[in-house]
Amino acid sequence: MPESPGQVTATALGPWPGDDPVEAARIIRGELGSPHLPFLAELPDRGVGSDALGRTASLLEGLAVDVQPHGWRLVDRPGKDHRRASSALSTDINVLADVAGAEESPATELKIQLRGPLNLATGLHLHSGERALVDHGARRDLAASLAAGVGGHLRRVAAAVPGARLVVQIDEPDIAAVMAGTIPTSSGYRTLRAVAGSEVTESWRLVIDALRASGAAEVVVAVAEVEAPFDRILAAGADGIAVPLRALTSRQWEQLAGAVEAGKQLWAGVLSVDDPVATFPAVPQAVETLWRPWRQLGLPPASLGSVRVTPSGGLAGHTPSSATAVLTRLTQIADGLNQLALG
Repeated sequence: MPESPGQVTATALGPWPGDDPVEAARIIRGELGSPHLPFLAELPDRGVGSDALGRTASLLEGLAVDVQPHGWRLVDRPGKDHRRASSALSTDINVLADVAGAEESPATELKIQLRGPLNLATGLHLHSGERALVDHGARRDLAASLAAGVGGHLRRVAAAVPGARLVVQIDEPDIAAVMAGTIPTSSGYRTLRAVAGSEVTESWRLVIDALRASGAAEVVVAVAEVEAPFDRILAAGADGIAVPLRALTSRQWEQLAGAVEAGKQLWAGVLSVDDPVATFPAVPQAVETLWRPWRQLGLPPASLGSVRVTPSGGLAGHTPSSATAVLTRLTQIADGLNQLALG
């Protein structure tokens, strides 16, 4: 379990606009200075291999991928697409080291994002063209391969930011559909069989344990708000849950309250970013999206220290200036919550 940060902090979920990793790193580290949580940006605008799926797939140990018309596919040996993904990630880590090395006050912690094993199984295809999710053995192999590959990645990031506490966000945006059996086949005519909750828990536990063994200080699983399996996330041993707040049910709030009371982190998606040109809600209004249910559940103000505030989704569809404004607003929301925590 991570130490409580003692105050509300801000971070974002990873995807960032543009194709310049130097600019991205400087903006993020400038906006999310201590005590907030800067992150290694994903820049999908750079093209194949810089998307979240290809980026994580490049870390798989003993498995290789390439791009076909239907998307990323598991193959026998690495090709140009796999190498392109690995190269882009290496560039980003080198840039991070340069930017961090030039800072007068280096960040005390840093976040990286990975696609989770079930998302990999949903997005990667077998030789037959069907999603890997269709095959129990393929799902098992992907989870084991990811668990084996994360150690080297964490070591490279740790070397780029010496002494920083490493936080890992595991993204599973499709997990509700995976568990409900509503993911379509590649043809679109059928849906794939539901994956049992026990297998989901074990897959996550395998990756979380590997991350911890490789030096991760905190591991959080990020899910969409609809039918999010909070119980499975906690059973897998995650340190916290990242979820948008916009459509949570009363029962989900009660589950989150229980997690907070058990010492877990809540990464609260307080700021909707679906429309890049929409006006942000005022800070008091955004603060209230968390503060109102917090009070209704009887959680003490002091326990807000378990919260990080985030946008509701990634920022790749924004302009750099709009994405920067999101980070600024998040730190303002964190400040507002911290004032409430002090009573």
